[in-house]
Amino acid sequence: MAIKAYRPTTNGRRGMTTLVNEEITTSTPTKSLLKTKSKTGGRNNQGKMTVRHIGGGAKRKYRLIDYKRNKVGVTGKVASIEYDPNRSANIALINYKDGEKIYIIAPKDLKVGAIIENGPQADIKVGNCLPLANIPVGTVIHCVELKPGKGAELCRAAGSSAQILGREDKYVLIRLQSGEVRKVLGTCIATIGAVGNEDYELVNIGKAGRTRHMGIRPTNRGSVMNPNDHPHGGGEGRAPIGRKSPLTPWGKPALGYKTRKPKKASSKLIVSRKK
Repeated sequence: MAIKAYRPTTNGRRGMTTLVNEEITTSTPTKSLLKTKSKTGGRNNQGKMTVRHIGGGAKRKYRLIDYKRNKVGVTGKVASIEYDPNRSANIALINYKDGEKIYIIAPKDLKVGAIIENGPQADIKVGNCLPLANIPVGTVIHCVELKPGKGAELCRAAGSSAQILGREDKYVLIRLQSGEVRKVLGTCIATIGAVGNEDYELVNIGKAGRTRHMGIRPTNRGSVMNPNDHPHGGGEGRAPIGRKSPLTPWGKPALGYKTRKPKKASSKLIVSRKK
């Protein structure tokens, strides 16, 4: 994956970069694995805005991704690597021997024509999915389950991965990219390898229009609002914050404020916090 820079022919082009998707093999998704995706504008079922800065954007359809990988004993062949507008990672189309087709998150170095399999007997090979208890210590993994049978929840974004550090009773110790070390049940599944498209985070958007195409609306500073709209608002001219520290629109501290519940049940599974 390479980064393409543009000549500064306009102000919008200056500094803009895009990804050269060399590994993508087709631009036509499989129709049976598409689902209509309606826009919310950041509003819930009551019509109330619950997430700000959402609206507009290009039309897109959702790709049905198989996060459970519960097709054991049937091998599949990688038919294509495709772009997915709903996520940072690319996706891979898998054709199983029994005729079923699925999408999975495309790991790094997965090639078209490769054979993948699921289950405890699978080899330690990129793209194969098996229980954490069956994966050797030191292996790099992604798409990690947290509850058996629920499907992958961790390490699904472009370039993300985790590493198996050891075993402790029925748990497996894994280290996440944040530096956090946590226990996960050995019966939970994970996929071998790291997620591909790792250069995604290096892309420079370059102009406002590209974020609008993504469905992201503009963000206003709190200091330019009225005091009834934001704690930083009000005053004559350019006024300072006027508080001990910056606040969110809802009055909570904006910097360094811990929002995790102190008695959260999963805290006992975290061996060491992120760096």
